[in-house]
Amino acid sequence: MESNILSSIIKQFEYYKMLGDKTFSNIPDEMLFWQYNNESNSIAVIVKHLWGNMLSRWTDFLTTDGEKPWRKRDEEFENDIASKRGMLDKWNEGWECLFTALGALKKEDLNKIIYIRSQGHTVMEAIFRQLAHYSYHVGQIVYIGKMASENWVSLSIPKGKSDAFNAEKFAKPSHNEHFTDEFLKKDKK
Repeated sequence: MESNILSSIIKQFEYYKMLGDKTFSNIPDEMLFWQYNNESNSIAVIVKHLWGNMLSRWTDFLTTDGEKPWRKRDEEFENDIASKRGMLDKWNEGWECLFTALGALKKEDLNKIIYIRSQGHTVMEAIFRQLAHYSYHVGQIVYIGKMASENWVSLSIPKGKSDAFNAEKFAKPSHNEHFTDEFLKKDKK
């Protein structure tokens, strides 16, 4: 079961990365830096925060506290990324750190205790904590992206297409497949 759950978790993270990637390509570049007001964050700032969090949490994941002394969390919320390329570099570096750490885990690691800000978590609890955190912020990215695009292309089931989507699903025999598989397969084509 542990290998199945770890595989499922990796697919979930891949799915959220894909949603971000598709959002970035769905909107004009300048809208990556748009803020609703001074208290809100642009997509680029959210990416910068995710990057800082990912590097801190996933570097030396099993052996050091997830809140690294070198992390400057408050600086993650400064809107100082100058280009889409700079933003994408941070986005990809953060995800690479996460996927490298997850890929190195073994079944026997999953119940080990690790620390985030001196608070103990099993490895599974820490993974679920980060999965929830990243999906929260990717949801923000998608929401801002939808506001920023006049020609938004749906990332899942388009409005008014649920009945057709469900009819296609129920026309197939019941089978085991992770719900993200079809989206991730389409994305790799």
